[in-house]
Amino acid sequence: MMKMQELLIDRDNYRNTKIIETKSRPLVDGEVRVAIDKYGLTANNVSYAVSGDMIGYWKYYPVDSNNGVNWGKVPVWGMADIVESKCNGVEVGERIYGFLPMSSEVIMRPGKMKAASFVDIAEHRKPLPELYNGYSRTAGEPALYKTLENERCLLFPLFMTGYVLADFLADNNYWGAEQVLIGSVSSKTGFSMAAFLNSETNFDGKLVGLTSPRNEAFVESLGDCQQIVTYGEESEIDSSKKTAYVDMSGNGELRNILHNYLGDNMVRSIGVGATHWEERRSGGKMPGAKPEFFFAPAQIGKRNKDWGPGVLMQRAYAAGAQLANRTSDNLNVEFLNGMEAARDIWIEILENKVSPKRGIMVSLKKQNTGFYVNT
Repeated sequence: MMKMQELLIDRDNYRNTKIIETKSRPLVDGEVRVAIDKYGLTANNVSYAVSGDMIGYWKYYPVDSNNGVNWGKVPVWGMADIVESKCNGVEVGERIYGFLPMSSEVIMRPGKMKAASFVDIAEHRKPLPELYNGYSRTAGEPALYKTLENERCLLFPLFMTGYVLADFLADNNYWGAEQVLIGSVSSKTGFSMAAFLNSETNFDGKLVGLTSPRNEAFVESLGDCQQIVTYGEESEIDSSKKTAYVDMSGNGELRNILHNYLGDNMVRSIGVGATHWEERRSGGKMPGAKPEFFFAPAQIGKRNKDWGPGVLMQRAYAAGAQLANRTSDNLNVEFLNGMEAARDIWIEILENKVSPKRGIMVSLKKQNTGFYVNT
């Protein structure tokens, strides 16, 4: 019998964590056992926790609560291998990429199978957005993707969101905005959106990046913002221009400041992430556009109708790969081994102590951790 380990997060107190070890259950017909090799861990995973109930991220890998604690599994993007199969058409040894739990293994039920992909059609996942239920089968993919596995885990999901955001703004003609403010622009979603607004859309206005003083030099080195404003210096923003605000931080106090400063010139206010997850205070009614939450699958669905299924994501992948190559010198990939290391870095990310230059990969390989073992 195999053993597996999982990292659980208290959904009511993200700093409260628990590592559990259990026996793997036997497969039934139609299922595969997936051994998780490695995954990226970023502030985006904190956003998954913060918006987990609203968007449904906690539902992808549900947990039975016990001892009065509302445990959950925060999803991550990673690489994994099929180690056991009772599903026709999926072979042991296949390597896949997609949305995974912080666990050493997971059981899936592949369906809608194609040469390059399949969908996990487990009953509890059927009502959830298919974007996160799909898995790439890497064997037949372009060679470039195979050389960018780490970037794929760390950057591609965030770059995809940045690309879809840029497309969303362009698709709506920027609501007439003369400048776009990007909150927490040092985040990977933030700086990728800035890059794609420059390279992939026809926006000819001003890009303003908001960041902390310690990340100012990093943002400046990327060269995608015409103006960088550090928190507390919001009066440096030109309040006479019609402005669209895209917020990766989730900082309610900052949002209030910007709305009150820009007034009716705040023509759009879009929330995406929650890098400042403990500062989500809302100030009630504010001048300017009503804040809204961005849901990438909705824009992807629209473009699938406009352009054909998968076209937007193909363009996003190509642009993301180019951006990953361009920014590789700005990212130091670090490998951490095992579940305890995953727990510790999770706490550091919660405390906002991880530099945007650090790319954290968690490795769960048998030779490095020893917990995915036969007994």
